[in-house]
Amino acid sequence: MIEHRPYLCLLALATFLSGCASAGDKYPSLAIRDAERVSGTFEAEADMAAPVERAPASADLIARLGQLRADAVKAHGAFMQAAPRATGLVNSARGSGKASDRWAIAQVALADLDSKRSQAAVPLGDLDLIYTDAAISFETREEISATRADVIALVSELDAVLNRLRARLPT
Repeated sequence: MIEHRPYLCLLALATFLSGCASAGDKYPSLAIRDAERVSGTFEAEADMAAPVERAPASADLIARLGQLRADAVKAHGAFMQAAPRATGLVNSARGSGKASDRWAIAQVALADLDSKRSQAAVPLGDLDLIYTDAAISFETREEISATRADVIALVSELDAVLNRLRARLPT
């Protein structure tokens, strides 16, 4: 009886599968019926096509944008004030190995510049949140976009200085 098991399994499988191969006319068609077809056209009303008026920026928002821009400018100034010292330390570390004191001191100076760059980038996060809130509440975003562009320009300048200094040091 044990040697007939494969045949019994095949026979049972064939029996079960034959139940699946029934005539197709017993079941309804899944094709789209005439009643399910869409016909006609839809025209929007004229007043629906009018653009939505955005609320003007509030005085509080203008003041907040000015403060964020001032914070970025202050951090930019601190970075630019520290950059010449870091440049000198990086230049003195050129040609020295990673194990040298000059290389380590230059790395610390670059880390200090990184910290100052991060302080300049913090207002970008706040500006992104303010922009999103303005978009949700249908307020004007031009002032926010202009402030954000100013801050991005400041941070990009700092990134260029850092990239130039990092390229001078062996990694």
